[in-house]
Amino acid sequence: MQAVRAAGYRVTVLGADLVGKEERATRRRKKRPGGRKKREMSTALLRGGLVGCGFFAQNHLHAWRDVAGAEIVAVCDLDLDKARTAASTWGIRGIYQELPAMLARESLDFVDVVTQPATHRALVEFVAQQRVPVICQKPMAFALEDARAMVAACAHAGVPFMVHENFRWQAPMRAVRDAAAGIGPLSFGRISWRIGHDIYANQPYLAQEPRLVIADMGVHLLDLARFFMGEMTRVYCQAVHSDPRVVGEDQATVMLRTVNGATCVVELSYFSQQAAELFPQTLVHLEGRDGSVSLGADFELSVRVRDAVSRTHVGAPAHSWSVPPFAAIQDSVFNIQQHWADSLREGRIPETSGADNLRTLALVDAAYESAARGTAIAIA
Repeated sequence: MQAVRAAGYRVTVLGADLVGKEERATRRRKKRPGGRKKREMSTALLRGGLVGCGFFAQNHLHAWRDVAGAEIVAVCDLDLDKARTAASTWGIRGIYQELPAMLARESLDFVDVVTQPATHRALVEFVAQQRVPVICQKPMAFALEDARAMVAACAHAGVPFMVHENFRWQAPMRAVRDAAAGIGPLSFGRISWRIGHDIYANQPYLAQEPRLVIADMGVHLLDLARFFMGEMTRVYCQAVHSDPRVVGEDQATVMLRTVNGATCVVELSYFSQQAAELFPQTLVHLEGRDGSVSLGADFELSVRVRDAVSRTHVGAPAHSWSVPPFAAIQDSVFNIQQHWADSLREGRIPETSGADNLRTLALVDAAYESAARGTAIAIA
């Protein structure tokens, strides 16, 4: 398959129509068996195929082993040695170099796409054409035009589509949102990711991406901003290129205005030299009418509600395959994949559906436009 070339970047308005199409597609699918399905999904073990056996796919494969009610039965990678290694490691029978061959020979209930973003549109559209539900790693696409086409293809085929936007599934982030429910309407938020860790060692392709920290990590934190504070109406961004080894921006500050008039600041850096390296932790501070919630270093959660202050540790549970300091992220991979399996089985739209993730990508796109133009961008 040929990868789709990313189109020009522009901010577009996400209308209710596309979300409505996804909801109608899910309802239709509950009424009829999906194209390749040969057994009742509510009782059978869900059979998945995974495309892309690189660095982060190892977390997917670990998590699928723990997910209740689902298993990976086939893997696919253009580098056949990677597919063979993954299959040998995880005891997977099906080994493929081409996606069409995997879909033709396997009876799959879903496909998990864990490849580089430039390939996502072609892969997702092909899977949708076969009437197979699909998960796609973030970012869904670099261009909103491509992302919208992917969502539309899945809606047209009547198949569920979820973006593997896992940061909101970290246990500390769920604890932050639960605590924030007790401090009244939010007026301010700050979400920060500032690291000096060499992320290019395991993902060298990132150094050549013209869109770097906002597209790669900002997509996570902008989604968290929506998760904590709701939808946004305005975006202003300043971006900086500091590391001579990379092509794209490696630092950025994004200011957001919510539909309720609150402010959220998102800080991003792949080039911070701090006394304590916090990789891969995300720090959060939220303020509301009745108090504040802060997630600090090493997952200390501080909550003030009027005159009462509490402090608790909210680290993620460790899995048998967890590797410090990645436990929270690895747990989020398990959590989102369990959510996908449960959503498929129960006929529910997943929390990070393709249509929902378009709203996050609109913020990413607006951040780049704002940085280029030096002005705030309205999100309709």
